[in-house]
Amino acid sequence: MRLTIALAVTGVAAALLTAPALAQDVRPDDVKQDRQDIRQDRRELRRDNREIRRDRREIGQDTREIRGDRRDLREDRRDLAADRKAGDKDAVKNDLKDIRADRKDLRGDVKERRADARELREDRRDRRQDRRDVRHDRRDLRQDRKELKTDQTAK
Repeated sequence: MRLTIALAVTGVAAALLTAPALAQDVRPDDVKQDRQDIRQDRRELRRDNREIRRDRREIGQDTREIRGDRRDLREDRRDLAADRKAGDKDAVKNDLKDIRADRKDLRGDVKERRADARELREDRRDRRQDRRDVRHDRRDLRQDRKELKTDQTAK
C-alpha cells in the first residue's frame, strides 16, 4: 500500500516538474499556425454550407422530376386502359413502350435523388467535423497564447 502511494506521489511530482518544461516549446509561430488553421477551417465550413445548399436544391429538383414522372406514368396507364378498351393494338403497343420509358426515367430520377441525399449526409458530416476542427483550433490558439504569455513572464 505504501509503495503504491509512494509511486503515485512520485508520478504526480514528476508530471508537475515536467509540465513547465513542456510549455516552453510554444513559439509565436505556433500561434500564427493556429490562426491559419482557423482561417482554413472557416473556409471549409463556408464551402460545406454552399455544398449543402446545392445538394438540397438538387434533391428538390429531383423530387419534382419524380412527381412529374409518376404523373406521366399514371397518364400512360390511363391511355393504355382506354386503348385496350377500344381494341387498338398499335396504340396499346405504343402505350406499353411509353410506360417502359417512363418507368426508366422514374428509376433514374429516384437513383439520382438517392445519390444527392447521400451527398447531403456526407456534406453535413463534413460540416460537423469542420465545426469541431474550428473549435479545437480556437482552443489550441488560446492554450498557445496562454503558454506563450506564461513563458514570457517567466523569463
